[in-house]
Order: sequence, then C-alpha cells, then structure tokens
Amino acid sequence: MKYIGFGSSKVFGVRALTFHLFTFLLFMACTLSGCIEEFEADIPVDESDLLVVEGTICSGKLSTFSLSRTQPLNVSYAPPQWVKGAVVSVRGSDGSEYRAREADDCYSCEVGNLSPDEEYYLHIEIGGEVYESEPQKPLRTEKIADVSGVQSTPKSNIDVVLTTDAPFDSAEVNYYSWTYEETWEVYADYTTHIYFDTDSLAPFPLEEGVSLFPNHGWKDGASSETIIGSSVNYEGQHIQRLKLYDISQSGERIYHRYSGLIHQRAISKAEYEYELARRQADSEMGGLFSPQPSSLPTNIRCLTSGNHAIGFVGCSLNTSDYRFFFNSTDFQVTNPHGIEFLWLEFEGRNETRYKKFLEKCRQLAYTMYLCEWIDERDTPGGKLRTAWAYEYQLDVRYKGAYLEKPDFW
Repeated sequence: MKYIGFGSSKVFGVRALTFHLFTFLLFMACTLSGCIEEFEADIPVDESDLLVVEGTICSGKLSTFSLSRTQPLNVSYAPPQWVKGAVVSVRGSDGSEYRAREADDCYSCEVGNLSPDEEYYLHIEIGGEVYESEPQKPLRTEKIADVSGVQSTPKSNIDVVLTTDAPFDSAEVNYYSWTYEETWEVYADYTTHIYFDTDSLAPFPLEEGVSLFPNHGWKDGASSETIIGSSVNYEGQHIQRLKLYDISQSGERIYHRYSGLIHQRAISKAEYEYELARRQADSEMGGLFSPQPSSLPTNIRCLTSGNHAIGFVGCSLNTSDYRFFFNSTDFQVTNPHGIEFLWLEFEGRNETRYKKFLEKCRQLAYTMYLCEWIDERDTPGGKLRTAWAYEYQLDVRYKGAYLEKPDFW
C-alpha cells in the first residue's frame, strides 16, 4: 500500500603415510594435467541424419504426423529439422488411402472411419526413398469413468486423478496415453464503479451495468507432453485414481473456476515401450553412455534401401474425451496477490488545502482511474480517502485473458 502526504609412534606413522599419500597425489595431478585432451565422441555418420516419424492414425479425425531429422550430438541446441516436400498418406489393407497435406511443421489429413478388422499404416516418399509404418489394426479405447480433484493438505496442490471405465479385456495389460486442455476464469484486480471528472473536480458514479474496462475473461492452456501409463499394477487391469497432473493451489488457474478436457487413447505395448525409451534417451542425451538414436524401438522401416528410421506411428479406432470443472470453493486456495492501490488522503476542513487536494486528484486522473471515494470527515477523526488504480489493474486483458465466453462454460 502506498501513501502520498586429535602413543606418538602411531601418530608419526599416520603423519608419514599422509605425507607420502599427499606427495603421490600431487605427482599424479601434475602428470595428468599435461595429458588432458578434448574428447570427441565417435558418432557414426548415419546416426545424425535419421528420419524421425511420429503421429497417430485416428479414425474419423484429423490425423497429424511430424517428420524431422536427428541432430548431431555435438550440437548444443538446434531447432528441429522438419522434413519438407514429402509425399505422405495413410493407407489401409482394404485399399483405402488418405493423402496428407503439408503444413509448417507437420503433415495432416482427414481420416475416414476406420474398420476394426483392417490394418492401416503411414506411407512416406521422400528423397527417392519410401518409408512405411508397420500395418496395425486400430485399437479401441475405453471411456473415462471419472475425473476428480484431490488435495491432501490445505497447502497441497490439487491433484487431477482419473479412473477409466472397466477394461475391454481384464486379462491383458492395457496401455494408454493422455493429453489435456485447460481453461480457467480470470478477473481483473479491481473493478471501479465511479470516475473522476477533471472539469468539475468531483467523483461521479457510472451508469448501472456500465464498466470502463472488461474485468472478467478466460485463459487457456494445454499439456506440454503426452502422459503415458499402464494398468500392470492395478487389480483387474482397471486403472483407478491415477494422478495425471496437478494444479498449484496458489496459482491463478484455481482462483475462481477451472475446467479441463482430458483426451484418452489406448496404445499398443510397442508404442508404450517406444515412448519410455524416447524419454529416457531425451533425459540422458549428451552423456558418455547415452543410447544412440538407432537403438530406440521403432515401427518405421525403409522399403527401398538399408536406411534406418526411428519413431512410431500408432493407430486408434477412437479417442475418449472427458470434460470436468473445479470450483475454488471446493479447495483450500491461496491467492498471494494483493491489490496495490495508490491512496490519496485529505483530512480537515481547510478550503485552500481541499482545493489543492482536488488538483492532485485531477493530475492523477490523467494516468490513473478513481476506484474509491470514501468521505468520512463528518465522523470524529474521519478523513477523505481516495483509491486510484492503473489501467492494467482494471482491464483483465492485461492478464492475457480473452473476453468471449467459451461454448462449454
């Protein structure tokens, strides 16, 4: 808030041993210091320009596929080398074909309704070579039975936990991938219902229902990576109360009302193992014993040469979606934000000083907005207190919010 206004012979033996050990270490340090050379890993040439293919063939949906090239390990950072000019299509054992369109960093196509009895694969033609993913039947995905929020202590984050419907086959391990989208309400720090007229030097109320700035909006987010899991540790292979992610109990996403949309997709054991290996390789990349790209599992093969490719293309008959809502009143939420007004005060009845006070109000009104006008001078020890705020405190768009109410809200 701002206002204006440790038998000696034994000891000798230890000391002697320590001296000789120190001399030896010093000698070795001096010797080794002249033998240090820069080490360069002997990375095979064919490991640094491999085709990487990832994506999912989705029945009745827009399916997207990324094509890129692996980077040399001696490059500290480089953006993905997206493959341009490829001919990409989804093909089926029934003779169906869906041609993909090239975008900035992916290829996409509208895939029709797939048959659970046919096999489908991705066909790629690039640089005179032909690559294909392993043909596979599309996998069915169970529905999501429930999503709930769990807060173990008043200071804990809110865990988003999921339970799937009973599995189609309770005798087999099930594998899944999940992604999510999120939307939450945002309000401005303050809403003013009055304004200061610089001509008459007086406060005036706004008309009912009228606001100088929009104070209510929404913001969106999405999962930064795909979440994977298996039912191996669950009774009857039925995943129940699995934590997908959490929401900070002191973050703006849960200050008011929050909504999430979870997308669940059944994946094969091979795709699950690929994702695990890829993530491990990502975390270990740059280490002396890091796995080479070609050691990763893959279902992509080159039909025209011995070229190696990595990546995985899955195939789904359907994706299960589940939307849920959380209210801040259902959890212990901490909002650390404190509204910092600029307060201007006047005390007493001196007319000259009052006019100077009003002139200060006029000056503030050119860059700030009047939010409170509390005149308590008629009470013992009372004073006139006025609160002023900047536009960014009043307009929710400064928080990155949009104003159009989502259809599902």
